[in-house]
Amino acid sequence: MSNNLGLTVKPVTTTPREEEARVAKWIDSPEYREKNFARQALVINPAHTCQPLGAELAAHGFEGTLPFVHGSQGCASYYRSTLNRHFREPAPAVSDSMTEDGAVFGGQNNLHEGLENALALYKPKMMAIFTSCMPEIIGDDLTAFLKNARAKGHVPKDFPLPFANTPSFNGSHVTGYDAMVLAILQTLTEGKKVEGRCTGKLNLLPGFDANTGDYREYKRILEAFDIPYTILADISESFDSPNDGTYRLYPGGTPLAEAADSINGKATISVGPYATSKTFAFVKESYAGKHVSLPLPMGVAKTDAFLLKLAELFEKPVPDVLKAERGRAIDAMTDAQQYMHGKKFAVYGDPDQLLGYVSFLLEMGATPWHVVCSKGSKKLDKELQALLESSPYGKGAQVWMNRDLWHLRSLLMTDPVDALIGDTHGKFAARDAKIPLFRFGFPIFDRVNKHRYPLVGYQGVINMVTEICNKLIDLRDETCEDRFFEMMR
Repeated sequence: MSNNLGLTVKPVTTTPREEEARVAKWIDSPEYREKNFARQALVINPAHTCQPLGAELAAHGFEGTLPFVHGSQGCASYYRSTLNRHFREPAPAVSDSMTEDGAVFGGQNNLHEGLENALALYKPKMMAIFTSCMPEIIGDDLTAFLKNARAKGHVPKDFPLPFANTPSFNGSHVTGYDAMVLAILQTLTEGKKVEGRCTGKLNLLPGFDANTGDYREYKRILEAFDIPYTILADISESFDSPNDGTYRLYPGGTPLAEAADSINGKATISVGPYATSKTFAFVKESYAGKHVSLPLPMGVAKTDAFLLKLAELFEKPVPDVLKAERGRAIDAMTDAQQYMHGKKFAVYGDPDQLLGYVSFLLEMGATPWHVVCSKGSKKLDKELQALLESSPYGKGAQVWMNRDLWHLRSLLMTDPVDALIGDTHGKFAARDAKIPLFRFGFPIFDRVNKHRYPLVGYQGVINMVTEICNKLIDLRDETCEDRFFEMMR
């Protein structure tokens, strides 16, 4: 077949509708599931993003800090837009816009020009530099590049320029977050440790948590205890500042002076152990005071552990207001348990959040039937297995480590559950399986204000119970024949 120009035109091949229907039915079958789980080289819809995105979130958590991407402009736009869509807030960051020239000759000129321009235009107090794939593949030496930048006068010699190598082709947003927080603390605390000095403060490492409501909840709990604190890093204002008609390029963030003095703190607690493992190792080696790693305080038991540790470290009783909150959380669970009891859930997300979801569901008498993590470890696997085995409601549940959301879809279609917990990207599998998706985690693009109410602490328990149970009630009410459903007993 040829056109008027004498060029051969390849005919368009259409797939018959019968074949489409056959394949659509086949991908829901146990046979396809077996083939799906046998794949090794291909990842389809992973439940994680890349390292530089986590690094940018960490950078936004410090006062006057400009995230600086050493790499291509397109990569920087992806990180910014993902944060922007999740929070529905600006995510200001810059890039030195490496192109083909940089890929051949290295990115030092881009970096030097970018640093000088960014400093002049945006007047940050600190620039946190992290890499995308291109400079990592060609082997750019950031240590040498930054030393040369200071020597040539592109930036002042005393201007803080923490940097982290965050290649997108390994790790995840969690490891990138960890690398950037570590670099920032190493830079700011250098030479700041004073023998015998104690700030009396708690340093809190929340880990990769894109829920501004959680940060506010931590602050409220610590203020109820009357414990002075420094959150490393604090995004509560960076991505949840008031709309008062004034644009602020750097709203909120942990003050740099406080972050520098955190090395002299009374105690440091990490509540995101999988998201701050390298940072916490540095803290144990370098920081004064006591160092404690706890699981994310989701659910009653893990919140209890967090509050009791605070009471122990600062020799203060648990405040009555928090004891009362615990009682209200237990009451809320008791009032609503019949709607979740015995239900099967599939959950997916980051390691720290997964442990929280599983704990909460077991406390409600629900079963986390499928637990999926696309970037996990043997340690996480063992911890999740132990958690499931600690409760009769964990019987029969399975942990699926280093699996993606296409694997999850096969699980939902061949071994069904009642509901799904995770971020926005699970909506396709949930729709196919005809089950509700409870949007907890990151990113959430298709709902509003989800990042504003806490999932940690006793208030987080109440929030999760309320959202999950009311949705399950809604579904029943919308489909049952009893027009007086739940109105008359």
